[in-house]
Amino acid sequence: MNIKAVFHLISYLLLVLALAIGVCWFVSHHFSDPLESQLGLAVSAGIVALIAAMLWFFTNGPVDLSRRDGFGIVTFGWVAASLAGALPYLLSGTISDPASAVFETMSGFTTTGASVLTNLETIPKGILFWRGLTQWFGGMGVLVLCVAILPFLGVGGMQIYRAEMPGPSKDRLTPRITSTAKLLWGVYALLTVLEVGLLMLGGMDWFDSFCHTFATMSTGGFSTRTASVAAFNSVYIETVIIIFMFLAGMNFALHFRALRGDVTCFLHDSEFRFYFAVWVISCLFLSWNVWGSVYPSFAHSLRAGFFQGTSIMTTTGFATEDSDLWPAASKVMLLILMCVGASAGSTAGGIKAVRVFVVLKLILREIRLFLQPQAVIKVKLGRQPLDRDVVFNIVAFFVIFILLLVTFFFIMTAFTPDLMTAFSSVAATLGNIGPGFSAVGTSQTYAFLSPTGKVILTFCMLLGRLELYTVLVLLMPSCWRR
Repeated sequence: MNIKAVFHLISYLLLVLALAIGVCWFVSHHFSDPLESQLGLAVSAGIVALIAAMLWFFTNGPVDLSRRDGFGIVTFGWVAASLAGALPYLLSGTISDPASAVFETMSGFTTTGASVLTNLETIPKGILFWRGLTQWFGGMGVLVLCVAILPFLGVGGMQIYRAEMPGPSKDRLTPRITSTAKLLWGVYALLTVLEVGLLMLGGMDWFDSFCHTFATMSTGGFSTRTASVAAFNSVYIETVIIIFMFLAGMNFALHFRALRGDVTCFLHDSEFRFYFAVWVISCLFLSWNVWGSVYPSFAHSLRAGFFQGTSIMTTTGFATEDSDLWPAASKVMLLILMCVGASAGSTAGGIKAVRVFVVLKLILREIRLFLQPQAVIKVKLGRQPLDRDVVFNIVAFFVIFILLLVTFFFIMTAFTPDLMTAFSSVAATLGNIGPGFSAVGTSQTYAFLSPTGKVILTFCMLLGRLELYTVLVLLMPSCWRR
């Protein structure tokens, strides 16, 4: 691995973050936040910019990236971003514990939405804006943003793009990877502006509109209110957020094609059809299951079922209800949705709908082969037969995800009060969802965990956001050989 080139490119990432923290300082100044908060943001921006400049100076040289270097840039870049992004929390006095500050920042950049903060209404506005901005940058990928805005990265841009973008397929919308990154970020920004406008029409002020849009489009779930979206108690606002959570859970390549005029691309995409079917069936089941047993009104049940179901399936983590009070069947359904996730090529976490779809088709194929051993049956996605290596990669990912889920669940039993908390905390962080059940439910936070427990779940968030392989490959000795 070319360590010098890896950290040279990370210096540009840190420079982008320094500028973003500077924007948050302006927000903090605009709202007349406490002086400690304003100084914390200003000093943080200066420190991160200085580190970026020093890193750039000492690693300056030719940039020629291999596939292994791409894995290094993305993994170390995410870690560097989380360490640098923790400074505003620490220097403003919002969070005093370094492990908690890094946990909060990693949760933001990985769009997990797990938080250690309580009573959000007392948090300075500049810090809340930084909290939301970390999710927005992390949603489409801050390193993919670097590929888009730094032309020289076109040389090694594909390595970064493949390592960072979620999902088993990385659609190239144009022959040049730099142009693809720009187009994806353009669609992302367009949907962001549209949601901000619609939320403001519903009565939100510009600050809440931006912060909740950042959290929706990134499927992150950080709110500016302790009660999350429930604090607004608005059917209109919840409907807008449901729509944009669903859109954010779709493959952004489909959005681009639809904007280019191919509006039927959704109907022809087998993953979207599977994603849509699972979403509708799950939300209707949740609505039916809580009707009468939790909410007497069917309209309230439908509202709660679709919001919570969409929030969990897209791994956003917003809440309007306390799902810990729901029946066991609803909790199991939400746990399943946590793991399934939304589409590949979206900003969501989880295993991804396309992988689950392929595994289900593979199971069906094996059952049919048991009845007809001589038959030749291909696993297809739509009308396209899948290559054997692709199917094997998907199954391997599925197995690794389950093994990691079980392993970290066993580890977290030593740091949590009960088994449900241990399991759901790992599922929620490895799947980049945020809230779980029991002690980490929608009305709770992760603040009670020991520093060691937070570090373990921070690593789970990194693994989940970078699709397991990107991080795990760095643990292989062969990755470090020239």
